[in-house]
Amino acid sequence: MRISVYQMPDLALEARLSEAGVISYPLLGSVQLGGLSVPQAEKKLADGLRDGNFVKQPQVSLLVVQVRGNQASVLGQVNRPGRYPLETAGLRLTELLATAGGVAANGADTVTLVGTRGGQPMRRVIDLPSLFRTDGGGDDPVIHHGDAVYVERAPLVYIYGEVQRPGALRLERGMTLLQALAAGGGLTQRGTDKGIRVHRRDAQGQVQVLTPGMDDRIQDGDVVYVRESLF
Repeated sequence: MRISVYQMPDLALEARLSEAGVISYPLLGSVQLGGLSVPQAEKKLADGLRDGNFVKQPQVSLLVVQVRGNQASVLGQVNRPGRYPLETAGLRLTELLATAGGVAANGADTVTLVGTRGGQPMRRVIDLPSLFRTDGGGDDPVIHHGDAVYVERAPLVYIYGEVQRPGALRLERGMTLLQALAAGGGLTQRGTDKGIRVHRRDAQGQVQVLTPGMDDRIQDGDVVYVRESLF
């Protein structure tokens, strides 16, 4: 932290708060500041200077330069998962993700933030694209000590049968059956768009076999089967 007193350059100090929450300040010696807000710490230092008859009307300013010791975890589909120190006050979710190398190619567009706020457990699901909308609709939360950020894998759909590139595909938002087939390279010469089947699990875990239209949206976990043409 950086401490300054108006028109008293000799009392300026840049110091690190000890693990016990104490700093050594000129004229006052050891001062307990741990657990105080910035305004409370400024008042405590000003009161000490005034009560000790060192400065008649001290105006103390305190700036938090770096925050060390506090950490947050980034887990799941990021490029460098791990625990990271919160080196600046007010670190935002997007800044922490950037420190972890960003979301990996197979990561989802949403992240889950868990921690404690006001002594109560907190869990939030944040939509990352919304943080960058021009209408300002996103809320980039401040990360606190002990928070954990989890990035799930991106939703997938599976295509097999008479398609050029069968396998798993990333499910983009609002993706239709036609778009999924296009992402799979389209149909082979033997493939037909007649009678394409989509296998989908319902809320009870039962598999349903559907015959959607090309403009119908597909869902996470869908399995698309393209039949071979009989002619």
